[in-house]
Amino acid sequence: MSAMAKAVFAEDGSLVDGGIDLNMEQGMAEHLKDVILLTAIVQVLSTISSYFWYLWMLAPFRALYLLWVTFLGPWFMAEGPSAPEEVNEKKQRRQERRQMKRF
Repeated sequence: MSAMAKAVFAEDGSLVDGGIDLNMEQGMAEHLKDVILLTAIVQVLSTISSYFWYLWMLAPFRALYLLWVTFLGPWFMAEGPSAPEEVNEKKQRRQERRQMKRF
């Protein structure tokens, strides 16, 4: 995680990548911290019983949930483009004349 937080500079000294703020509330760093915390909890609990390793299945379930909420759900539930209203020919000519007068 410390490698993700380091800034990357080009040869001429300009900033290429500012790195990830590890204390950010939203973003990739928060998800990485969650995975590390889940790993630590699973390892401690696995000393009691090997069945606690099944808690690791929470990670892919959470990943699928986040994928659905952020990308797939809005994409599937989005309404299609509505048909444009047909403009009356007279109204269209009138609008074109008004545009010509402005210029």
